[in-house]
Amino acid sequence: MTETQPPRPNREANVSQSPDTIAPTAGPLRPHRIIEVDALRGFALCGIFLANVLVMAGLDGQRGGGPDATAADQVAHWLVMMLVQTKFYLLFSFLFGYSFTLQMASAERDGASFRPRMLRRLLGLFVIGVLHAVLLYPGDILTTYAVLGLVLLAVRAADPAGVWRAALWVYGAVATVYLLLAALLALVDPGDEDGALATRTAELTAAYRGGPGDVVRANMDAWGDLVAGLFMMGGMVVAAFLAGFVAGRRRLLTDAPARADRLRRICLWGFAVGLPGGALMAAGMVGPLGARWEVPLFLVGMITAPALSAAYASGLLLWFTTPRGARLAARLAPAGRMALTNYLAQSLVMALVFTGYGAALYGRAGAAAVVGGALVFYGCQLAASAWLMKRHRLGPVERLLRAVTLWGRPTPRAQGVSGGSGRGPGQDPPDTP
Repeated sequence: MTETQPPRPNREANVSQSPDTIAPTAGPLRPHRIIEVDALRGFALCGIFLANVLVMAGLDGQRGGGPDATAADQVAHWLVMMLVQTKFYLLFSFLFGYSFTLQMASAERDGASFRPRMLRRLLGLFVIGVLHAVLLYPGDILTTYAVLGLVLLAVRAADPAGVWRAALWVYGAVATVYLLLAALLALVDPGDEDGALATRTAELTAAYRGGPGDVVRANMDAWGDLVAGLFMMGGMVVAAFLAGFVAGRRRLLTDAPARADRLRRICLWGFAVGLPGGALMAAGMVGPLGARWEVPLFLVGMITAPALSAAYASGLLLWFTTPRGARLAARLAPAGRMALTNYLAQSLVMALVFTGYGAALYGRAGAAAVVGGALVFYGCQLAASAWLMKRHRLGPVERLLRAVTLWGRPTPRAQGVSGGSGRGPGQDPPDTP
């Protein structure tokens, strides 16, 4: 993935201002890549992988980590639910909204009409997402982003202050619905849900340990759950899209030292709100609380998830300003530049390991081994991404999506990488979600 943005003048907006009041700054036409944003997306890839791999391993919804879970399995499952589940989905969504503004700037520089270019991009994402959901992983996010990305297209000319208020209203409305639904479900007797869950688990186990045709049918059967998930998560995704759009228009992810006080406040408040909410989600989904609290506390965790997502992003932006943090950003950024390729590669490996495409280990591995294996593979992705980005301007799937977006083969450009300070030449807008 690549991130570009016109260099800014040296004067920065007052860090105490809100997104409603920070004035946009003008800059010359020559772009540069923002390594911090690439690094954030590379970091988000890890969280997305950890959340998805438990689902592909057949551990999603297994209270206590499953009947044969060890203490290590229970701890690993609990921590992923507390610290990862739904948080990185929203961080990815925020960065998608941010990248949308870079696509706008790219079209303006090229003298191209933005609307048809973005519609082609969203259509390309949708087609890739459908193939991904059918063949590899039914919990695809690309189709969701392609559909809800139309919201960004609709507000592209709106004042950022108004978009920020819309993001707050959307979040407030969704959070209110979640709270009411959580309270209602907490009062309802769940009945024999354990029996229904056991039946569904047995069906999925047989399908994913079967042949390729069984795997594809199981993936397609899950589309009903995907539609339900779109309604459940769609509002939060739209709010994150809009917030990212405002951040991109106001260039709020650049020059972290000038915004250090604000970033520290966001980080502290985000952890203060997000960690307890994540702990409640884990207690309801994994244990020790009973099944009656599973969905209500999951909804509570979804309400507080944006706080933890913001804490992760602000904390990393602050860390990237230190020598050690800068080295971390340099390691994460190549993976973020080719995030779409890496995301699909993760699904391919999960399918080969856990389904009948390969080893068919669905339901046979504990959470600790699954999480540990995912972290090892993510480390390999960091190394492979660094190697590829030294030799190529785009990842393979990014090149395909860019060709669809521009309706032609990407042309070579001079390559350059810089931090938020505005140094160095650049190249292309992001070609990943």
